[in-house]
Amino acid sequence: MIFNVIFLFVAILFASAADARRLKGSKGNKEAKSSKNYKGTKYAKHSVQVGDRPYFVIDSMAEGGLKDELLECAKDIKEFEKSDWSIGHRGACLMYPEHTLESYKAALVQGAGIVECDVTFTKDRQLICRHAQCDLHTTTDVVARPELNAKCTVPFTPGGSPQCCASDFTLAEIKTLCAKMDARVSGAATPEEYIGGVASFRTTLYQNECPEVPTHMESIELIKEYGAKFTPELKTPQVQMPYEGDYTQEDYAQQMVDEYIQAGVDPSAVWPQSFLWDDAIYWLKNTDFKQAVALVGDYDDYTISASDFANKVAGLKEAGVQYIAPPTNMLVALDGNKIVASNYAKYCMDHDFDIITWTLERSGPLVAGGGFYYGPVTDVIDRDGDMFELLHVLDKEVGIVGIFSDWPATTTFYANCMDL
Repeated sequence: MIFNVIFLFVAILFASAADARRLKGSKGNKEAKSSKNYKGTKYAKHSVQVGDRPYFVIDSMAEGGLKDELLECAKDIKEFEKSDWSIGHRGACLMYPEHTLESYKAALVQGAGIVECDVTFTKDRQLICRHAQCDLHTTTDVVARPELNAKCTVPFTPGGSPQCCASDFTLAEIKTLCAKMDARVSGAATPEEYIGGVASFRTTLYQNECPEVPTHMESIELIKEYGAKFTPELKTPQVQMPYEGDYTQEDYAQQMVDEYIQAGVDPSAVWPQSFLWDDAIYWLKNTDFKQAVALVGDYDDYTISASDFANKVAGLKEAGVQYIAPPTNMLVALDGNKIVASNYAKYCMDHDFDIITWTLERSGPLVAGGGFYYGPVTDVIDRDGDMFELLHVLDKEVGIVGIFSDWPATTTFYANCMDL
């Protein structure tokens, strides 16, 4: 096995339409109508590097045809290309503090053709990248800053459960914070103890130089610089809307896409997402951002009937929403000991949706079955190599057009081997 862990700073990849692989639909390999107009910058900043992890995952696989195919690819492939099928989930947050420029850069170097900024707003209505409006207590060191901790919706107290929201602070205040791995120690006696608790399979290696919380616009400029594409998620507000009486949900949704217009980004390079399906419908009806993604958060719908599914998505279909994004566990089932497409996946396909899914490399070591993201198939999951088996079913049977990953190198490797 060759362990390739050095990022090569070589500007050799042209981000032309021929080089940058586009997100393609499962129905007839259709492309976003005007994606050919989006080229990002002329040169990518680095050659794509997948490192050693994909090779470890292959070695972990049970013997079989897919392992043989991936081993042959590993032997033959000389240079990796970025792929829109490989989406950086919060960047590369398996090892980097999520939603930092450092995390986004890692995802881009690992070949993610699309990178996600989860978008929320500050007290002064500036857009920043955070997974939730109220997660600063677990993703930054805010509780260890007494003057800022005091401004939290629920300040840290010994043994307590703090809640610190982006809307508690101005952008200038948030820019003083250090981002960190998303973790906490519940019931901690001190702020310093509380901001620990990082999972054993993650690392604090990349948080020691005080990475900043980026603005949404900073994420756009960075991703654009690398010649990649965008999938911002409009996070569901955790404060009453309209905020302060006059900032509506529609204002918020419009502000997010307006920043791409301001940055000169073609709408064909943007897949705006929301769990609130009315946001997706708003973008379709009121903006040029037609690749809106309806995220699925009703996990009990896994067992929904075909008729109930049709009724539930009727508003999306009427508005012309093409993309739907359930988690991986809703798209698969077991047939004996074989992973197959679920009924829910089949409903999505029957309604001609293009399917994006989430999230690979988020479950930690798979020896215990993989937890939430493997759901109905955990009985046949017992090694990290099984993630490639899952990916193969999602690719070949479900026909997903993209997958979010906490470590995009893994999905980039698969995408290159399968020419996705």
